[in-house]
Amino acid sequence: MTAHILVVDDEPDIHGLIKEILEDEGFTVSVAADGQTAREIRRKLHPNLILLDIWMPDIDGLSLLKEWRDGGLLVDNPVIMISGHGTVETAVEATRLGAYDFIEKPVSISKLLITIKRALEMASLQRENYGLRKDIQLVTDPLGHSEVMTILREQVRRTNQHNTSVLISGESGTGRSLLARYIHQNSQHQAGPFVHVRVAGMSPENQGLELFGRHGSDTLARLEQADGGTLFIKDIADMDDAIQARLLSSLENQSFLRNGGAEPIVINIRVIAATAYDIDQALISGRLREDLYYHLNVVPLHIPPLHEHCEDVPELLEFYVNLFVNQENLPYRSFTVAAQNRLRNYAWPGNVRELKNLVQRLLILSDSNTIDINEIESILKQHPVQTASSSIYDLPLREAREQFEKSYLEHQLQELGGNVSKVAARVGLERTHLYRKLRTLDIDPKQAKKDT
Repeated sequence: MTAHILVVDDEPDIHGLIKEILEDEGFTVSVAADGQTAREIRRKLHPNLILLDIWMPDIDGLSLLKEWRDGGLLVDNPVIMISGHGTVETAVEATRLGAYDFIEKPVSISKLLITIKRALEMASLQRENYGLRKDIQLVTDPLGHSEVMTILREQVRRTNQHNTSVLISGESGTGRSLLARYIHQNSQHQAGPFVHVRVAGMSPENQGLELFGRHGSDTLARLEQADGGTLFIKDIADMDDAIQARLLSSLENQSFLRNGGAEPIVINIRVIAATAYDIDQALISGRLREDLYYHLNVVPLHIPPLHEHCEDVPELLEFYVNLFVNQENLPYRSFTVAAQNRLRNYAWPGNVRELKNLVQRLLILSDSNTIDINEIESILKQHPVQTASSSIYDLPLREAREQFEKSYLEHQLQELGGNVSKVAARVGLERTHLYRKLRTLDIDPKQAKKDT
């Protein structure tokens, strides 16, 4: 199959020339002149590789690269940065953010083709290894021998005796995606596909395209991809009301219309939906349609926050130690009893996801054989517990990142009297990049100066 390459550059002469050369080499090529178009093409067409310019009219390439990295998209779409104004610092930053390589303009065609070939080969190997590691982790039963987790596993067993819809509730980080995968792998649809849909942060238009596709497109809609298997919608309460209504109609009729299409497409799918919101509040506020709720809530499953089954913490610690030792070749370290007890009494605002990240950090930071309470206290002091009212864990990634960046930059501007140059030097950003970031986050440096 021919590799599909997306070229993102705001100069028509350059992206036109690169497109012509790559097509002569047998590649399929799409072009984008700005970040928003690049996002759309990446989401709809899933290119195998992206050539990304640093400077664009709406967003700089490094910010877009970071956005894709934070969304876990670089495994499927490796990025090669290109720029006519590159510096050593820019190249280092691009590599740190996950770019495969950095090529300066004017582009050497021979170097570009060699780099593309190597990046595609690397991406192929990474996808294989990532898929193997992911499958190993995802087939795991919900961990823990506490009463609540034992009851949860029994509920799944009973649920899978029937082909009913399931609604999973639970705080962010509790493992809703893992539970959905576990349900599928032990269900009557286990031989069929498991299609994971994330709608949080998408516009209503893009949500509709993701689920229902477009008439005449070669790309299957998510509902088509899940035919004969399971469709998992992780953020059901973040779905637009009109899309929720359309989804309900499709599920009730077991058929749907593509956007712009007139012929119904018959489907046979089981739906598992999940939300981090309190379901009663989501219904009252109108985030979740009542009719869709009743269709999905045939079997409700609730994953408790980790602090409600803290007796499972030692088992979870041991599991993730072994996971990272076996999959990432990190050194094995054991927790002392005192360290385990301290973590049993920790609030875990980020739930199991936070525990997993803490274990990984501890294995990386030291070569000693044991993890004692002093090391635990040191780590916890660096990451103080947030109260529920101030937590950003329940927000979609993009909103959480923007909320933090806005608060962080406003604080820096107030500290430095609204001086953008000083802020740029302190936070390690180029001034032009910082100005663009401030505009994106709707921050007025002059206003920040007045507030000091």
